[in-house]
Amino acid sequence: MIMKKICFITACLAIVFCGTAYATEKVKLTCGDVSRWRESADWSMVGDVFEHPKNENLLSVREGTETLVNGRTMKSPNLVSRDEFGDAKIHVEFIIPKNSNSGIYLQGRYEIQIYDSWTDANSKYPGIECGGIYQRWDESRTVKGYEGHSPLINATRPPGQWQSFDIIFKSPRFDKEGVKTANARVVKMRHNGILIHDDVELTGITRGSPYAKESEKGPILLQGDHGPVAFRNFWAAPIDLDRMGLTNPFFAMDTGTIDDAHKSAESQAQMLKELGYAGIGYWERDGSKGAAGLAEMLGELDKNGLKAFPEYFTIKLEEQNEKFMPLITESIGLLAGRGTYVWLAITSDSQRKSSPGGDEKAVAIIRQIADIAHEQGVGVALYPHVNFWLEKTDDAIRVAEKANRRNVGITFNLYHYLKTRNSADVNTAIQKAMPYLFAVTINGTTPAGSIETLDSGTFDVYAFLKELKNKGFKGQIGLQHYGITGDVHVNLKRSMEAWKRFSQRLAIEEAEALQ
Repeated sequence: MIMKKICFITACLAIVFCGTAYATEKVKLTCGDVSRWRESADWSMVGDVFEHPKNENLLSVREGTETLVNGRTMKSPNLVSRDEFGDAKIHVEFIIPKNSNSGIYLQGRYEIQIYDSWTDANSKYPGIECGGIYQRWDESRTVKGYEGHSPLINATRPPGQWQSFDIIFKSPRFDKEGVKTANARVVKMRHNGILIHDDVELTGITRGSPYAKESEKGPILLQGDHGPVAFRNFWAAPIDLDRMGLTNPFFAMDTGTIDDAHKSAESQAQMLKELGYAGIGYWERDGSKGAAGLAEMLGELDKNGLKAFPEYFTIKLEEQNEKFMPLITESIGLLAGRGTYVWLAITSDSQRKSSPGGDEKAVAIIRQIADIAHEQGVGVALYPHVNFWLEKTDDAIRVAEKANRRNVGITFNLYHYLKTRNSADVNTAIQKAMPYLFAVTINGTTPAGSIETLDSGTFDVYAFLKELKNKGFKGQIGLQHYGITGDVHVNLKRSMEAWKRFSQRLAIEEAEALQ
């Protein structure tokens, strides 16, 4: 804002940590016996499996309990897990001999094909290949098989060698009435470490599944009647991709929500709800009207199920308190109980930028505001602003420390930081700010500082957001659009789409990191 004013049982359970914000239980599906599988007739646990020395179409075994193998004749009924999964990260190692094939059905409904694509590298139809997502089937169609998905690359190894799949699966979504709102997806899949599927949408159940309907959760099913197959180091980590990635409340600052079509509080609130923002950061442009504008905006936010985020104020060190305190006090009263802050940007006519000479006066003002805010459950976040007295993040930290109030912290403004400091130091600055950090504002930008939509600019905003999460920041993140021209709806939509892409990318990276 630029302002001129103002594994499943105790013996087999592992906890997998993903960054600093997500943890899940890893369910081991090959762990000593077959107790985690239903109807496990003819399947057994052995020590090791390898290609038969005299018959390339068979497997040989050694005694032990680490590897799951189908029957003595190397053909068995399908095996179904007792555990059911929604979103999941799945790792499995498997081995088949020459000309054999099998399959892993995610949720018992979507088959990942296991096939000897080394011996037979020709694709008879999409999805038959090793690692392929098997085709769907409809007897009423002229071509009955459809929507099979071939791997991006044939990454298979020769028969008789162990191979691996790593799968990030997103389950279908349903509303409260059970109506499907989003299809299942193979978000990422690697075969022997090589990416073979990247965000593949699954419109329905693939051929061979015993289920007729999709579900939010389901078991893992192993195909056992198509030839010899064995599995080891097989685990599934339940995850929730909607709770991973960027989980911070993401709001829009009202410096980017107003144009000729969106002047009223009502139109702005409705637009933000439509686009998926959590709420708005408000600036009372005409202080002579008191807090009437804020009251109106709060009413519209409440109607639309949105939240109030910080209200912005600029104060000058040389001004009498009577000039700014009535509006701030009234606004704090309206914000009471909403779990938010007031933003304080501080200017001066007599003190040079960043000069500690203004600290004593600033601290006295901040304490007065903070004490009023504390009684209403409201915080105070100092707002560094280029060319203001309180210009840099370091200034805000210094003054917040001197203010010494629990409800006083700072805002890290990406644009204002880049305008005043070297972009190479941003990670160090985040670390230093963390003990005081109440809110962050972002925008598309260059390393030297500019304000653009979130999908623009040459600065790596994704890396910045990832660092924030790695440092443990869970607070509010505001979108800065000050000075961006054009249709605000279009601008906000572009930035929200970029935010969602960033979040999805981070969620996938977190899931891939599960070991």
